[in-house]
Amino acid sequence: MAGTDTMTPLLAYPHDTMAPERRWDAPWTLAETPAALGTVAPVPAPALRCVRLHTGAATAGHDLATRRSVARSLALLLGCPFEDGTPAAEGDRSYLVPTETLIGFEAAARLGVRGPDDLFGGIVPHAFVATKVITHPLVAAHAAAPAGWSARFSERVRGVVLPGFAVFSAADARRALRRLLADGAVRVKSPDGVGGGGQSVVGDATPFETLLSTIDPAQLARDGLVLERNLSRVQTCSVGQVRVGPFCASYVGVQGLVPDHAGREVYGGSRLRVVRGDFDALLRRPLARTDRLAVEQALVYHAAACEEYGVVASRANYDIAQGLDESGRWRSGVLEQSWRIGGASGAEVAALFAFQADPALESVTASTHEVYAEHPVPPPGAQVHFDDTDPQAGRLLKYAQLDTDAQP
Repeated sequence: MAGTDTMTPLLAYPHDTMAPERRWDAPWTLAETPAALGTVAPVPAPALRCVRLHTGAATAGHDLATRRSVARSLALLLGCPFEDGTPAAEGDRSYLVPTETLIGFEAAARLGVRGPDDLFGGIVPHAFVATKVITHPLVAAHAAAPAGWSARFSERVRGVVLPGFAVFSAADARRALRRLLADGAVRVKSPDGVGGGGQSVVGDATPFETLLSTIDPAQLARDGLVLERNLSRVQTCSVGQVRVGPFCASYVGVQGLVPDHAGREVYGGSRLRVVRGDFDALLRRPLARTDRLAVEQALVYHAAACEEYGVVASRANYDIAQGLDESGRWRSGVLEQSWRIGGASGAEVAALFAFQADPALESVTASTHEVYAEHPVPPPGAQVHFDDTDPQAGRLLKYAQLDTDAQP
């Protein structure tokens, strides 16, 4: 078991209820969000000197610009200045918004982060814990694994994830592939891929060997590789919770795909059903069976991560895939976790502003959108987080909005 830190973990873990299904492509009602989120009175927070963005080496382009914009919104919510690119002064009580999950509790403390109240994101004991490689077990008890690997975590989440394996050597990868191919095609995933990137589906050993030959053995031993049952007709649900200052909000929602400028299907945003409070509050709402299952699966995963790896987080998000395997069996399973600012964070923060503006408001529907078009126009009331040409993605508009007419 990893992690003996005494910092308080994030979520609660309960059950109950149900309601009609909803779809990613259901009609969207335009929201009247506060213009630029600037019309809402900020929460007095005299103890905080500033909100500070902490940039990881892997974050750049539109992702970095979007996260910077969301961090500015968090500063407004907390009622303190935003400082970008200035180092933290000792004991200055800044609120950190890391673009990546923080690795190591001592390293986090050096950045002024001693618990979940000090950051928007999370802390893990080892780099691999922040990736999707922890989702699946090793192919055998004696298989290669990094220091700090928790077999107990794998055992605890086995019933809430898809069939699959984490591998850290070519021999283990081949063994895992043979076992999974017996029941159909296998999805092979880079542990740190985002937005569906770094993935391929293989139906036999030949393309897999080609793929395996491109991976440096030292990288494989360090980062690992994920092999997982492939699903079709997939809907990806998002389950999460954020705690910022005096606010706590929990949600379940669905992700959508849109074509990018090359015609590839990429992440296009998330639509979230957000409630004020913890997961008890969310599970007291009427939920569709599939949504309730997604929430319950995410909570099993979260509890295991906190208890077996010592994860500490103020922002937690879990992706759950629901679809059909090759035999036609419907499956639902957690794919991965995110303990850092992410694609849905614009919607998360928009919901927090709504709860701040109306203390009687108990629920809201919030969404993020990513639009690949030459002349995109945001809807009235949208909070725009990126509207520019990215060197890699091309012309792109990213915004968040509230659906005040929805009845979550």
